Amino acid sequence: MKQVFIDANVLVAVMNKEYPLFSDAARVLSFADRSDYKLFTSPVCLAIAFYFAEKKSGTSLAKKKLKLLLDHIKVTTVDDKIVRQALSNAPIHDVGDGMQYYSAILSGCTYIVTEDKDDFYFSDIDIVSCKEFLQTC
Repeated sequence: MKQVFIDANVLVAVMNKEYPLFSDAARVLSFADRSDYKLFTSPVCLAIAFYFAEKKSGTSLAKKKLKLLLDHIKVTTVDDKIVRQALSNAPIHDVGDGMQYYSAILSGCTYIVTEDKDDFYFSDIDIVSCKEFLQTC
């Protein structure tokens, strides 16, 4: 089973129907319905996605969208250990990205799907865009 971490920008694109990314991002999230894939995201990514969905759609609809998303995607853990790993890795400049990375690793993810691949320059796992993920999986 392939375990895949979904970054906030992919979630935002789907929740807000942001074109042109929406089509590919929605197809990536559809992998959650396949038995050979398990999709994950972090609480940090969910908070970011909710923030932007709430700005566009209001609180009530943003909550509904987030609940629907949670029916299909698993949430990683971000705890003291994860935060400390992100803080202690000197090459990581953005602690938020570091927390997402280490929470993905802890959950056994072998891919991070993001439209900001450069944010994960320090990664030891595959970092792919939505389009690249769809082409390789």
